[in-house]
Amino acid sequence: MKWEYRTVKFESKGMLGGHVNEAKIDASLNDLGGQGWELVSAFDTNSFAQGATRWLVFLFKRPGA
Repeated sequence: MKWEYRTVKFESKGMLGGHVNEAKIDASLNDLGGQGWELVSAFDTNSFAQGATRWLVFLFKRPGA
C-alpha cells in the first residue's frame, strides 16, 4: 500500500510559549479527519536555549492513489 503524508504546524504564542488556539487546532484536525487524514504523530519544538514551546507539529497519513 502507498501512503500520502501531510505535516501541519501551529505556532505557540506568548512570552514563554505554550499558548495555543485550541479551537483553531480542533477545527483543523476535524477538517483533516473528514478528508481521510489519520493523525500519526504530534510533537512540539522548542525555542533555542529557552526550552519554551515554539511550534506544535502534527503528522498525518492517508492511503495514496
